[in-house]
Amino acid sequence: MIEVTVGRLGLDSSTNSHVVILQERQGRRFLPIWIGQPEAEAIAAQVGGIKRERPMTHDLARSLIIALGGVLRRVQITRVQASTYYAELHLLKADQLITVDARPSDSIAIALRLSAPIFVQESLLTDPEGDDDREPGEPDLTPPPDAEGEQLKEYLQGLRPEDFGKFTL
Repeated sequence: MIEVTVGRLGLDSSTNSHVVILQERQGRRFLPIWIGQPEAEAIAAQVGGIKRERPMTHDLARSLIIALGGVLRRVQITRVQASTYYAELHLLKADQLITVDARPSDSIAIALRLSAPIFVQESLLTDPEGDDDREPGEPDLTPPPDAEGEQLKEYLQGLRPEDFGKFTL
């Protein structure tokens, strides 16, 4: 498993769907996942530090985990099957590890609220290097070879979700 962060949220104009792009914490690989509008808004609100007057669903999940004496140790995005990504919440309660099946989008929103790390199965990550098998007209997703820090962040922010069309299953 490889640790990732939320690199960007966007709207795929070709499908009018929201996309969260998970970026490898210590590298250049990424994973785009198409998600629903409510989950995109929940992730964006947490990343943007927006406080709501009343708790939303992911805030409620956070409160339940804490009230029941649990700790969210990590989120794992484990596989993709029939165009559906699968994730798990790994909760610790009284020295017992509890694994809960969940959608990646919900898992990400909850992990952000509890400051828990997010991990992705390595085989799901896409490496922008070596993308020589592109179709004609397909965008080059390779960042500049010396891109680091702010430069890499700017490159990732410049990517459009429609650039990831080749990842649609």
